[in-house]
Amino acid sequence: MAGRGAVVGRRRVFYIPGYDPFPPRRYRELYRREGERQAALAGYDLALGPGQAGPASWSVRAVIEDERVEAEVEVLVWSDLVQDSMGHGIPATYGQLLRTAWAYIGSGALFRLMRLRKGPVIAALYPIGMLLAQLGLALAAARAAGAAIGLALAPPWPWLGLLAVWPVLAGFRRLDRHLYAYYLMHDYAHTAQAGGAYPPELEARLAAFGDRIAAALGPEADEVLVVGHSSGAHLAVSVLADLIRQGRVPAEGPALSLLTLGHVVPMVSFLPRADRLRADLHFLSARDELAWVDVTAPGDGCAFALCDPVAVTGVAPEGRRWPLVISAAFSRTLRPETWARLRWRFFRLHFQYLCAFDGLRGGPGEYDYFRITAGPQTLGQRFAGRPPSKSRIEAPASRYTSMAA
Repeated sequence: MAGRGAVVGRRRVFYIPGYDPFPPRRYRELYRREGERQAALAGYDLALGPGQAGPASWSVRAVIEDERVEAEVEVLVWSDLVQDSMGHGIPATYGQLLRTAWAYIGSGALFRLMRLRKGPVIAALYPIGMLLAQLGLALAAARAAGAAIGLALAPPWPWLGLLAVWPVLAGFRRLDRHLYAYYLMHDYAHTAQAGGAYPPELEARLAAFGDRIAAALGPEADEVLVVGHSSGAHLAVSVLADLIRQGRVPAEGPALSLLTLGHVVPMVSFLPRADRLRADLHFLSARDELAWVDVTAPGDGCAFALCDPVAVTGVAPEGRRWPLVISAAFSRTLRPETWARLRWRFFRLHFQYLCAFDGLRGGPGEYDYFRITAGPQTLGQRFAGRPPSKSRIEAPASRYTSMAA
């Protein structure tokens, strides 16, 4: 097991993406492109090769801090579940809008979320506002068409103008690759569909993820690092909580580390039926079997930046150890011109944690995704002694704090 001062020569990395319908190869390409950029900026060597776990994996060979490191990165895939949840037509999506709005407003969760960060709440309200605006424009087009038909026909049939509603809505649906209204609506509807509880198909996938991680906790690796990004952050918490409860983390095995990036945990944990997640947060935050570092940035308007996911949910136990909450501080770790170019590209900034930072100075405790995943120190070693962010938010804000037995 890689303890303090030991060098990591071999690492297994398991990446759990957020609500993303795209296949894992996009993450391989992102890692290759941005890793090459960061290596050139920081002066270390990083090269990718084929992985041992099939198309959802890749190998990394690196020389960082004068040490040779081999890493195997594997994406834990649930994009098929995302695709299934997105297979809804226009009427069904508007039905999702009503149910999701009621899930957050009726439970009171929306108003408590607004006490934390306005950005992710605005992001959650965006698809609702955009879809309602699209419906309003479609109805306006129908009214105009009805008026024209009424003037042209004798007797007038102005109700025929309603036939214009569907083409207008369908046109907006085709533009969603630019507008993201339907995509985000499906995302929040998937989260809220069971009031914060995991649906059975997702529970089954989490169990499969746990099996993959447990199989890696052997002598072949010095560290097993689980990375949960966006919605994948709370999934990673639940997977590792299950593994530890089940006694599947060997005491003499490799170092076990959890890195959560750009989390949206309160969007789930503040809902009334999220007992399972609240119990997992409570449990994992006090364990000594792992190191847990949570990284967000105020510049990421889609994440609950610097919100301690355990504390704000109101389930922090006595003797809590984790997570260490730190900021990626985009405005300082990106060059001014880069920050100026990206600061209003909200979706792109939500993925910045997986990208190169051109303003890093190479100091200890800085956030560098590629040093973390392919460098010679464990996550715990790399951030040992680093204080949590002074701007972190820890005040409990959730109305619901019940936990599963």
